[in-house]
Amino acid sequence: MFVTTAGRFNTRLINEAIKAAGELGIPFQPRNGISIEKLMVKASSSSSMVVGKERIELYFKNKEYPFFFHPNSASFRIKRLLMGEKDPFIEAAGLTNGMSLLDCTMGLASDSIVASFIVGEKGRILAAEGNKYLHFIVKKGLQSWNSDLMEMNEAMKRIEPLHITYQELLKTLPENSVDVVYLDPMFEETITESKGIEGIRELALYGGLTNDVIMEAKRVAKKRIVLKDHFKSERFAELGFHVMKRKSSKFHFGYMDV
Repeated sequence: MFVTTAGRFNTRLINEAIKAAGELGIPFQPRNGISIEKLMVKASSSSSMVVGKERIELYFKNKEYPFFFHPNSASFRIKRLLMGEKDPFIEAAGLTNGMSLLDCTMGLASDSIVASFIVGEKGRILAAEGNKYLHFIVKKGLQSWNSDLMEMNEAMKRIEPLHITYQELLKTLPENSVDVVYLDPMFEETITESKGIEGIRELALYGGLTNDVIMEAKRVAKKRIVLKDHFKSERFAELGFHVMKRKSSKFHFGYMDV
């Protein structure tokens, strides 16, 4: 991996790219009018981070579209909540204003954004991400993304993205330190195929749930553990989760009160 600028660049973009390279501990490559593809060949790299005027993108060799941050489903979910409708994830987590949640697989942070909107300024959302490139891009995106929803912009900025695997993080957190622990192995196993985020498959860390993870989650959570999984998954029953079944959905939420 290396960092470069978009084709049209200025001093500010160059400085931002150099700063990003320093934070990530990877090389900076001047663009010099060379295409991303040729620059990757020149650098013997299969991926590159491109700092542009509007956003940061990750390019992967043999991938048609770059990866970039986008709040994904969070926007229309928050609009529904503002209209008084319910959100299945929020219902499963039992979240209300002022509560705290640990999102163990941040990804694009869609669920974290919705959770942050619900818990408000008095609440707290921690979001763990083990891949440093995905963490970096989503962290920057959460701070800089501008939507037409002021409430969503504020919710994004309140999230605390952490560069650490959830397995490691759970071991370091004190007992009863967050109200809800949220586990989403579906993010790892069935990543959404769509333009702009197809490259995320290259970044996901595949780990799987273990009894040790559930035991740590029980120790850390004050109130509830939430699991999102495929509707045919046997993990709900194996791990002791109450399932909230949804007829039209390919995935269900399960919860375990602690």
